Amino acid sequence: MHAAADLIAETYALNAGPWTVTPVTRGALGQIWKLSGNGCSWAMKELLFGCDEEQVRREADLRQAAEDLGIASPRLIPNSQGAYVSHLPPSLGGSYVKLYDWIDGTTADASQPDILDWFGRTMALLHKAGEGASEAPNSWYEQCPHDADWKDLHKRIHQAGLPWSDELGRFIATSAAELAQWVTPSDPDGLVMSHLDLQPRNVLVGANGPVLLDWDNAGHASAERELARAVYVWSGRNQTNVDSARRLARAYRNAGGPAVITGPQSFSMLFATDLNFIRVQAECAIDPTVTAAQREFASNQVVASLRSLPDLAAISQLAAAVETVW
Repeated sequence: MHAAADLIAETYALNAGPWTVTPVTRGALGQIWKLSGNGCSWAMKELLFGCDEEQVRREADLRQAAEDLGIASPRLIPNSQGAYVSHLPPSLGGSYVKLYDWIDGTTADASQPDILDWFGRTMALLHKAGEGASEAPNSWYEQCPHDADWKDLHKRIHQAGLPWSDELGRFIATSAAELAQWVTPSDPDGLVMSHLDLQPRNVLVGANGPVLLDWDNAGHASAERELARAVYVWSGRNQTNVDSARRLARAYRNAGGPAVITGPQSFSMLFATDLNFIRVQAECAIDPTVTAAQREFASNQVVASLRSLPDLAAISQLAAAVETVW
């Protein structure tokens, strides 16, 4: 990526440099680099598994709509041709790249009341702005693997000799089926266009307050299900802080958020995405077409995910705790 710095600077009509590129963090879909030169810095996202340019357009449109509502987020910078994504030549790795403002700050502390208030209001604004969506959500949020899919995957993982094969097998025999029974299609009347990855790690608190990052997944979803997933994640997951959950839900309600959590069924999106994430990462861990580093990253993600799955008892307690908010 260092060799690509000058080309990126030229493609985005940045200063002449010299430029330095520093790795920052790796996510499921991409690597974030800090591009710096002449006192300026940019966040460069290298997409590791190709690019859906229509998805990038949705990201750009939603981010701009959110900015119009007063929600702070890094700008997605167009290149000199007006495109929001650039394709490096094969000689420089062939990756797709997006460029954003660099934001200095610290990851949001979900235990802080003011952060929970900000997040609840922000999600309500997003949902109100995105109401009336008619396009069905992506299957990632609505469906999950069937028993036959899991059994085939487990067989291939076992044959590959990965050390977590037995752990995957126990998950398939127990939690996979228990969670899958709650995964159902969304009610078309409650759909919104939204962010779809509303986690504390995607909020930085800078000098001017919280900033919402990582809009890559922008798309259609059930407002109820995105709210439920966010309440679970922001209130401590299986170690739920009931006060935090209620505070977030109240902030969402008071800001006019349209959704209501009604029970464990509201968490269908949470269950679907967690199950699908394990499947996709397990597939990547044995994929000969990706790099060894990508397979290792995927393998580690599977192990971590298997050990942090949603607990149905905790979900039921969480749903009951926030019922009084509405």
